[in-house]
Amino acid sequence: MSAESQALAGILLLSLVTVETGGLYLMRLWRRPGTATAFQIGFARAGHAHAAVLLLLGLAIQPYADAADLDGAIGWLARTGAPAAAILMPAGFFFSSMGEGRERPNGLVALVFAGATVLALGLTCLGLGLLL
Repeated sequence: MSAESQALAGILLLSLVTVETGGLYLMRLWRRPGTATAFQIGFARAGHAHAAVLLLLGLAIQPYADAADLDGAIGWLARTGAPAAAILMPAGFFFSSMGEGRERPNGLVALVFAGATVLALGLTCLGLGLLL
């Protein structure tokens, strides 16, 4: 495993601990009915799930990023696209639903789309790097 993959894997594993904190937040919403709208609970669930899945995907792709042996910006994007999306997409879900009684997302929902774009670019770079 390359030094880059090892360092990023360590960071991602430690980041999964923060996903547990998100789980505690969801439990708090469940235990205190009426403290959040159905929209807010749905977005909290989506943010929590995206964080966990994308962190795990980020871990899983590290050996493939080593195997693709991509250099420069393309290599960096292939290696970090999923981990970056693991920050952007959940942030979009959480921050766009903040505020008492909120029923619709605010403008920060754009972070979800930014994360999806970064994820698609990173996976495309990695997939093509493995095929070519």
